[in-house]
Amino acid sequence: MAKPPQPDLFPESSLESDAGATFVLESKGKWWHAGYHLTTAIVGPTILTLPYAFRGLGWGLGLFCLTALGCVTFYSYYLMSRVLEHCEKAGRRHIRFRELAADVLGVGIGAILLAGQCLKIMYENLSPNGSLRLYEFIAMVTVVMIVLSQLPSFHSLRHINLISLLLCLGYSFLVVGACIHAGLSKNAPARDYSLESSSSARVFSAFTSISIIAAIFGNGILPEIQATLAPPATGKMVKGLLMCYTVAFFTFYSAAVSGYWVFGNKSNSNILKSLMPDEAPSLAPTMLLGLAVLFVLLQLLAIGLVYSQVAYEIMEKQSADVKQGMFSKRNLIPRLILRSLYVIFCGFMAAMLPFFGDISGVVGAIGFIPLDFILPMLLYNMTHKPSRLSFTYWLNLFIIIAFTGVGIMGAFSSIRKLVLDANTFKLFSSDVVD
Repeated sequence: MAKPPQPDLFPESSLESDAGATFVLESKGKWWHAGYHLTTAIVGPTILTLPYAFRGLGWGLGLFCLTALGCVTFYSYYLMSRVLEHCEKAGRRHIRFRELAADVLGVGIGAILLAGQCLKIMYENLSPNGSLRLYEFIAMVTVVMIVLSQLPSFHSLRHINLISLLLCLGYSFLVVGACIHAGLSKNAPARDYSLESSSSARVFSAFTSISIIAAIFGNGILPEIQATLAPPATGKMVKGLLMCYTVAFFTFYSAAVSGYWVFGNKSNSNILKSLMPDEAPSLAPTMLLGLAVLFVLLQLLAIGLVYSQVAYEIMEKQSADVKQGMFSKRNLIPRLILRSLYVIFCGFMAAMLPFFGDISGVVGAIGFIPLDFILPMLLYNMTHKPSRLSFTYWLNLFIIIAFTGVGIMGAFSSIRKLVLDANTFKLFSSDVVD
């Protein structure tokens, strides 16, 4: 007797009529290209918030959570790549998290916000009494992003993302060197690693910190990255993940440990601000810090491009004609207009709501925890159907349940902090709220 047809877990139009898949997610990449894309998506300047995240956890719990979340996300991404390979063997490659595109919007806003803050840091060191405000630097970054947004496809970013990988290694080691210099200097700040005084405040701070770390490891575009690989994609994504997590291992731990060692519970949501305080001289050589800020700024442009591909793919599906060329007038004009409007919107939100640390926590709890710690395990159990007596099935179920609870608590804690900070901030402020 013939088996009844199985429901499609990822209902979607055919590739032949999908301009978003054909143009934006063209499948030409090698495994190392996937490694470049993954590294840009995961290993970014958000690692400079790790000392800040340790404020709510302390040394022991901070290192444990960093390691545990790293292991779980690698396992999660491995399972997701297996799910995508399963779909490819069934004749479907281009599956996306379109309905979750709003989650990566926060990343695009955060990238522009932090890039603007980097420009402001450089400007204030060159002209301490200058009159330019944060939103003006955000506007400058937005203009540059509008130009770069016209690169037509994800695959066309492969060389930019290789440079991005080198940049993240560069500024990570520069920041580590700056932290060691600051910690050993005669002007080293007093170290205090104590946590919040009340137990309730410690609990809220801990879950906010976990959400921030989850956001740092978060990658809401893994299906889009895997879709850029030339078929067959089997095994290629795992190699890309190994490249990415090798870079992550060196950068995450070095930034977290060195930054928290120097500044303790006084760590800023951007460790560069701790190294370059407003009311005191820099705690490390200005040239070294300036180079680190420049590297951060350049990589943020790449990160903004990578995460924008989700929105661009949706736009091209709705606005482009797949029967005409990628650079035909029919497709070029809508691409120019829609992508420019999207970047302008992200820039406007970044200027209006400079909540970088808080945005990371909220995005991590509401967006990346479900996307990276729950959905892949659920999809793997649905597609591969491991035995209910197997270790894999119960491990996946445990992760789903545990991180559902963490996500709920993290969302509550992060939104609570966002509400508290809202009382101390004005629209289009020139300062990023910690």
